[in-house]
Amino acid sequence: MANAASSITDLTRADNGRHMLHPFSVVESTSTTPPMIIDRGEGSFIYDVDGNAYLDAVSSLWNVNVGHRHPVVNRAIVEQLNRIAYYKIFTDTSNIPAIELSRKVMQLAEPEGMAKIFFVSGGSDAVETAFKLVRQYWKLEGEPQRSKIISLKGGYHGVHFGGMSAGGNPLYQRAYEPLVPGFFQVERPFQFRNIWDEKDPKRLATLCAEALDREILHQAPETVAAFIAEPIQGAGGVIIPPDDYWPLIRAVCDRHNILLIADEVITGFGRTGKMFGSRLWNVKPDLMCFAKGINSGYVPLGATAVNARVEKSFHRDHPLAPLLHGYTTSGHALACASGVANLKVVEDENLVENAAVQGAYIAQAFSKFAQRFNVIGNVRVKGLMGALELIVPPGGNTQIAADHPLPRAVQQGCLKRGVIVRNQLGTIEISPPLNVSRSEVDLMLNALEESFIEAMTNH
Repeated sequence: MANAASSITDLTRADNGRHMLHPFSVVESTSTTPPMIIDRGEGSFIYDVDGNAYLDAVSSLWNVNVGHRHPVVNRAIVEQLNRIAYYKIFTDTSNIPAIELSRKVMQLAEPEGMAKIFFVSGGSDAVETAFKLVRQYWKLEGEPQRSKIISLKGGYHGVHFGGMSAGGNPLYQRAYEPLVPGFFQVERPFQFRNIWDEKDPKRLATLCAEALDREILHQAPETVAAFIAEPIQGAGGVIIPPDDYWPLIRAVCDRHNILLIADEVITGFGRTGKMFGSRLWNVKPDLMCFAKGINSGYVPLGATAVNARVEKSFHRDHPLAPLLHGYTTSGHALACASGVANLKVVEDENLVENAAVQGAYIAQAFSKFAQRFNVIGNVRVKGLMGALELIVPPGGNTQIAADHPLPRAVQQGCLKRGVIVRNQLGTIEISPPLNVSRSEVDLMLNALEESFIEAMTNH
C-alpha cells in the first residue's frame, strides 16, 4: 500500500508541471521544481502529501480566516450541497443562502452606510463590478463624462484589466500592457519611505491628501468618477496609513463630489482587528469590495456593496438604469451558504477581538526583532496583518534587493521549522487565521527568530 501511495504522489508531482499553469509563477520553475502538494488542513495547520505539518501563518492568501476544515462551515456546505449546489440568480430566481448572506453582510456594514450588495466570484470581480457600477451611476446622474479612476501607487486591486490598471505596481502590469485608459495613481501614505521623506504622520497624511486633491484638479473634477484604495495595502507590503489619512481623503472626495471605493478584499471581516478596515478610522465609503474573509475561501465568493446614494440611482426611469452586469456564479448557493456559516463563526468565536489581541502581541514581538536584527528596517502590524521589511543595514531605509538571498532564506528557514510565511519582494509578511491561538503565534514567532539568526549567520 505504501508503495502504491508513493507512486501516486510521484505521478502527481510529475503531472503538476506537465499540465498546469500556476498563478503568479515562473512557468519554467513550476515545470521543473516539484511543488509542495497540500493534502488536507485542520484549524491553523495544513498537511502535505508526505505527512508534514505546517502552521499556515499566511491563511493561504490572507483569506482562510476561520482556519481550515472548520466544522460549522463544512457542515453548512454539506447541508446545502444536499439541497442544491447552484442555480443562477439572474432576474427572476434567487436562493436562500444568497438572501441570508446579503442580509447578514448589510447588517455588519450598517455603520458604513451600505444599502445593497452584489455577489461575484472573487476579489478581482468585486473591483471590476465597483468600476462598472460607478460609471453607470454617473451616467444615471447625468454626468457621463465622469469616468476616471484615481488610486494609490503600490496598491493592488486584482488581475482583471480594470483592477490591474488601477493597481499601482508595474511588476503586475508590464506583461499585459497597454492598460485601460482613464486610470491614474497618486502617492501612498507610507511613513517609512515616501517622496517627501516625511516621517511625521499628521504631515504625511496632509501631503497625501493634497496630492490627491491636485491630481483631481489636474484631471478636472467633473471627469473623475471615483477614488479607490485599500484601507491598509496588503500585497503592497502591509502599508498602514496615518490616523488622519482616511478622514482627509473622505473630505477631498466630498469636496469634489467623487465616490470613494474601499477595497476591503483583504481587510474585510476582521483581519485588522475591526470588522472592516474602514472602521479603523470611522470612514464611510460609497462602495466596498469584499472577498477572502467573506467565507474564508471555502468556495469562490466575492461581493460589492453600495450605499444608498449609489443604489437609489438605479431606480431612475432611465434607459441605462437596468443592471446589465453579472457572473454565471453570482449568488452561488454553496458559496453563500459557506459565507453565512463563516460569518457566524467570526461572531460566535469573537474572532475580530482575537485578531486585535494576537496582533498586539505580534507587534510587540516584531518590535523586539527589529531591535535585535539590524536587517529589519520597519515593522508594520495591524490586527493579523504583519510585515517585517528588510533593508540594507545598518540604518536607513534602503529596501533590500528583491533577489537578495536573505529574505528567501528566512522564508525557507520558517518552512523547515513547520511554519509558512510570505516573502514579498524582500518583506516578510504574516497573516494567520483569525482564530490562531497564542501557542500557535509563539510557534510562528520562534520560527521567525530562529530563521533570522540562521539566515544572517549564513548570509
